[in-house]
Amino acid sequence: MLQKIKNAGITPGLHVLHSQVGLLSRYMTPVADHRLNLKRHFTLARDCTPDDTTIYVEENPQDMPIYEKMRILQFMGELIHFESCSTERPYCFTGCERGFNGTTAEDHRCGTIGGLLDISEFVSNSAYINQATSLQDEVAQKIADVYNAGFEFLYFDGSEGVNAPFDINVALAQWRVYEKCERKPVFCEGAAKSNFSWHMLSGGNAFDVWKPDVFKERIAEHPFREAKRMAYDFTRVNFGWWRLTEGQRPDILEYGTALAAACDCPGAFMGDLRSFKTIPRADDILETLRRWELARSCGFITPAVKAELAKTETEHTLLIDEAGRLELAAWEQIPDTAGGNEAVTVFLLERKGHTCAVCWNNAGDGTLCLPLGGKGVRYYDEIGGEKIPVGESGAEIRIPLGKKRYLITDLPREELKKAFAEAKLL
Repeated sequence: MLQKIKNAGITPGLHVLHSQVGLLSRYMTPVADHRLNLKRHFTLARDCTPDDTTIYVEENPQDMPIYEKMRILQFMGELIHFESCSTERPYCFTGCERGFNGTTAEDHRCGTIGGLLDISEFVSNSAYINQATSLQDEVAQKIADVYNAGFEFLYFDGSEGVNAPFDINVALAQWRVYEKCERKPVFCEGAAKSNFSWHMLSGGNAFDVWKPDVFKERIAEHPFREAKRMAYDFTRVNFGWWRLTEGQRPDILEYGTALAAACDCPGAFMGDLRSFKTIPRADDILETLRRWELARSCGFITPAVKAELAKTETEHTLLIDEAGRLELAAWEQIPDTAGGNEAVTVFLLERKGHTCAVCWNNAGDGTLCLPLGGKGVRYYDEIGGEKIPVGESGAEIRIPLGKKRYLITDLPREELKKAFAEAKLL
């Protein structure tokens, strides 16, 4: 399989949750491994039998998790799910399901120490490893055995999922896998890194995805600011794991990838093939990302371009000019287009003495009616591409509005804004 991937010119990487084990793995059932991490420790205050549904403990279980999937205790090899707990003496856990997750209910003597299992807070189908034990090395060897089959880079997901001290254990858990790789990875990235991770990782502290309505604001607020700090220890930040979701538009992801390019940082695009059929502007989004990857690879993003892109208050787009070359332009979104119809997105930019409107329909296809009859409007599939016929009737023109297209005119910017505000979408 790996050789087929390489033959296609693709470098295969292994994405792992290296510091945790699945609830259905043999480390969890039928006997829970003694090397799993416990977030809180409790000492049994009374003997308990397999039939007991109330477990009495010496310590006060205040501030225990409310989320149902994280209410799991471990005593010896048994897992116990509890419903509630008492924070007044006698301290106890109530509504206990004994032998949870396929483990075996057992007798436990007074004085036995167990505790609250450290369950992953994200998907709740795995538990974290106690980094002070040999379990991390054991799991690391299994991961390395897979990696050594011919993978070439590693992604350490869930790197924050370790017990204290975090500044040591974040890097140590990664290193335990890294040092077992027969051929060292071309590069590594981690969901988190510490001061001791930088020599292994080319990137770390990856961000997840934000909803389209807050995406631009969050990109400028978080990864863009952090990228400047991470550069001091020779690493970069992943600007996010971006998805095709409802409401996603080409300009949203363009803003993110432009700021990432300004910092020599990546953004990771995650696409479920089914989502390409449900997001009308999926093709435009992919074309946007393609252009920025081309810009990165061909040397287009010079220090001067980076300085321009770093102006977070200004949005930028990559055009394809009349000669088929990349061209950077600053653009500005027109609010309240077509009477505030959110299906229509329009950006304005100035180019070669002309005003250009870049427009598309977020909801699919349609026709936009503009009060621009007799104004000499030109409409293009691309800036330097094929001209599209414009339907004209008196004071009105009708333009097909679906994919991203370019309207060019000699009209003043404000007059064009007014025309788009008065436009009607059919």
